[in-house]
Amino acid sequence: MDFRLIRHLTYFLAVAEEKHFGRAAERLGISQPPLSSQIKILEHSLGVELFERARTGVRLTPEGEAILPSVQRLADQARRLEEAVRDARAGRSRTMLVGAVTSAMFHPLGPTIRRLRKQRPDLSVTIVEMDSADAISALEREEIDAAIVRANRVAAPLQALPLFEDSLVVALPAGHPTAELAVVPLCALADERMVMCGRRVSPIYHDQIIAGCQKAGFSPRVVHEAGSILSQIAFIGCGIGIGLVPSTMTSVGTSDVIFRPLRERVEIITIALAWNSERLHPDTNSLAEIARNVCAASGTNTLAVSQDMA
Repeated sequence: MDFRLIRHLTYFLAVAEEKHFGRAAERLGISQPPLSSQIKILEHSLGVELFERARTGVRLTPEGEAILPSVQRLADQARRLEEAVRDARAGRSRTMLVGAVTSAMFHPLGPTIRRLRKQRPDLSVTIVEMDSADAISALEREEIDAAIVRANRVAAPLQALPLFEDSLVVALPAGHPTAELAVVPLCALADERMVMCGRRVSPIYHDQIIAGCQKAGFSPRVVHEAGSILSQIAFIGCGIGIGLVPSTMTSVGTSDVIFRPLRERVEIITIALAWNSERLHPDTNSLAEIARNVCAASGTNTLAVSQDMA
């Protein structure tokens, strides 16, 4: 393994994410000149320019954009390797990698993983925040063991256990006139500027929101597409527009965003636990049982679905 290449790629990732050599150097704990030098060495080694440099910062070239996803995956794998080594030293011999959509990080994933760890003290559980599309792809590539996603059906060899159905609520910037309403009719949003998650994040979830708006007589006027529901709420807090978000996200604590129920109940895609039947982790059954019990105990609209996990 070429550890120098890994170090160079770590530097590349920091600059790509910070979009600024100075901030990237500060994040890495080094000075800017050696960072710039290491990036130039990497560019020379690859035979391409990775960044377009300007006074205000940097941006990725097409070649830089092309390698960024692979470098991000490599960085994730390196972090997991470090965690596996620490867990082995601590006596946790088994590992489980679970992907989860942002909204599931609040419920039901948190209490589910706490109970699983208590039940299986020798199990090391790593959680990766992923959108539904990426999580399903990762399951197909056998890169993760299980995932909590927005999907009521998946293609073989994947299987899904529906956990509960959520509904939509309106997220409004603090001070927005509509926040004075106790209940908001969906048609009242027809002329509003809206922030939505991009369709790539979860195609079925996105299409259900569009369909709900069209049923109310309008097409949403989207002014910004966010990369996750959490960042969608953050953009709404900045006053860019309003949005429709899962009711489970109302637990996000921010004084900049007000949540109001819709008059109509708009069902959105089912929250489900998914796994690859060709790579069934020994603890998947336990994970599924605990997740189902957590949903039932919380009073969410739990789906009573049995699933053969053999």
